[in-house]
Amino acid sequence: MKYFLDSAKLDEIKYALNNWGIDGVTSNPKHIKSSGKSFYSVIKEFAEEFKDLDFPISVEINPHIFDSKEMVSAAKEIAKISPNFVVKIPCTEQGLIAAKELENNGIKVNVTLVFTTSQALQVGRIGATYCSLFIGWQEGSGVDCEVLISDIMQIYRNYDFTTKVIIAAVRNAKQIVDAARFGADIVTAGFQAYKDSFEHPFTDKGLKIFQDAWDDTELGTL
Repeated sequence: MKYFLDSAKLDEIKYALNNWGIDGVTSNPKHIKSSGKSFYSVIKEFAEEFKDLDFPISVEINPHIFDSKEMVSAAKEIAKISPNFVVKIPCTEQGLIAAKELENNGIKVNVTLVFTTSQALQVGRIGATYCSLFIGWQEGSGVDCEVLISDIMQIYRNYDFTTKVIIAAVRNAKQIVDAARFGADIVTAGFQAYKDSFEHPFTDKGLKIFQDAWDDTELGTL
């Protein structure tokens, strides 16, 4: 399973790429705002920094655009900035119409804000590059998303859809593991969620025991 970082902060992305080997990036308007920079300054920075890598970066269109033709126009403007850019389009009827047209014209699309199996089914049918299934918000409201992930992955296998499923809005290590357990192609999570998933208090406890033992041991000479 591939790891994408959900961020628009270049320092986080570079750290995660160099130290964790992340495979790509997903961003959205909220991430852009958190970076403290303008939209176009951020994506131009991305384009320049990763121009020599095959490194997919999902960039979202203006969320105030609701018409499919306007979505297509906005997506083309973003896509031409960098070959690494994958355009994020919302999973609405107009969004799906736009996504289909864009993919037919060679522009990669990440259909975002997918919450149901029926939405994911249409995303796969139109051949979008990515389907971003949001689970963090749902599980935060008490929904168990294990069946949802499992059903979508089974449907995609049934029909050999080429669309890659991204488990998105991931908040913790359990959700990362659930994505892997049910065969999702990609998980995207924030910097801290990944960092927390690499650590455990028992690891720290065990390390302290070994450190104390090491300090009390006569090492001798080589």
